[in-house]
Amino acid sequence: MPNEIQVTVIGGGSTYTPELMEGFIESWAELPVRRITLMDIDGDRLAVLGGLATRMVQAAGVPIEVTTTQDQRRAIEGSDFVISQIRVGGMAARLLDETIPPQFGVIGQETTGPGGFAKAMRTIPVALRIARDIQELAPGAFLVNFTNPAGLITEALLRYSPVRTIGLCNLPIGTEMRLSKRLGVDRAHLSLDWVGLNHLNWTRGAALDGKDVWPTVFEEELQEARQRSEDGWGFSASLLDSLGMIPCGYLNYYYNHDRMLAKQRSAGQTRAQEVQDIERQLLAMFQDPGLKEKPRLLEKRGGAYYSKVAVSLLSAIANSRHEIHIVNTQNRGAIPDLPYHAVVEVPCVIDAAGARPLITSPLPPAVRGLVQAVKAYEDLAVEAGAEGDRQKALQALLAHPLTPSFDAAQGLLQALFDAHRQNLPQFFSAA
Repeated sequence: MPNEIQVTVIGGGSTYTPELMEGFIESWAELPVRRITLMDIDGDRLAVLGGLATRMVQAAGVPIEVTTTQDQRRAIEGSDFVISQIRVGGMAARLLDETIPPQFGVIGQETTGPGGFAKAMRTIPVALRIARDIQELAPGAFLVNFTNPAGLITEALLRYSPVRTIGLCNLPIGTEMRLSKRLGVDRAHLSLDWVGLNHLNWTRGAALDGKDVWPTVFEEELQEARQRSEDGWGFSASLLDSLGMIPCGYLNYYYNHDRMLAKQRSAGQTRAQEVQDIERQLLAMFQDPGLKEKPRLLEKRGGAYYSKVAVSLLSAIANSRHEIHIVNTQNRGAIPDLPYHAVVEVPCVIDAAGARPLITSPLPPAVRGLVQAVKAYEDLAVEAGAEGDRQKALQALLAHPLTPSFDAAQGLLQALFDAHRQNLPQFFSAA
């Protein structure tokens, strides 16, 4: 059993932090964390979230010390685990990511397409600075990256840093919870054949205690799709039947791109504006000295099951449990159709050594080309963001399946770089 575990949360001023703290509190018996250090560059938000985190720990009666700092190096020194949940440029930058691409006929989304590209360009240099500090001040620590676009940022970290990094997304656990609830079973008994990249993946099989239940799971998914409106969020039964798989929700931006773009253009507000409103309410609530638990409103912020997936991953590593978790890590032959060192999102064995991907069958032809194309885009985007290479940045946008033309790629690159210039030092340092 581990003891004296120290966890650092970079981006501790995030409104997600109470969700994460709840997970550490509820799992303290199996993951006895001694100290949690919240680090953030925003001192005001840090003070608010640090105060709430402290009250939550005290109310629960668990011996966790909560500290706060704006000094990243001080926060990281001596840590066993570093969790990254940063948003470079804040919600203002997300709003630009959502509103600029539609001007060029492309969906505006914070992780998919040109919006995700812009977020990655802002984030990669910051993520690599975090990794350099870990390498120097906590060389044995694991870096758990929850920062979006999670797969792409994890790819940059694993390519340009020796730090042990695992990328994490709450989408797999959300799917597991939804399907296990439908089957009326505990999630621990359900395993999924999950394949692809972060936010570009498919469920193509399911087993209950080792017994194949995929025909039942898929038929129920088809039945639900048949009752769903054709013009809403989600996939038609005919699409599901054609694929023979369940796509993750983010594939709406590919399979239903024009519909999603039209809905975005006609919406009264973007998701960024909606989240800004929710965050203002949450931060006001968090300041209440009588609040000692996460408020229900936090559910509208997104990130369902974040604490469960994050804390269970740390526990599996700390206790070397040899559990199966779906995470982002290097392919190492798991998906035969992708390069060995490419970062993929697949089931992995988690133990004290980290994540070991399980070998899976090749990608079906119906999705193979899309996955390979997006991975080619990610390769170029990682190199562009890390090296400040404008030519590779243009090539990345051109390679993305959602970019309609070279003219659009050029226009998008210029517009996104102009809008985010202050957060793109690697491209503008000479100026």
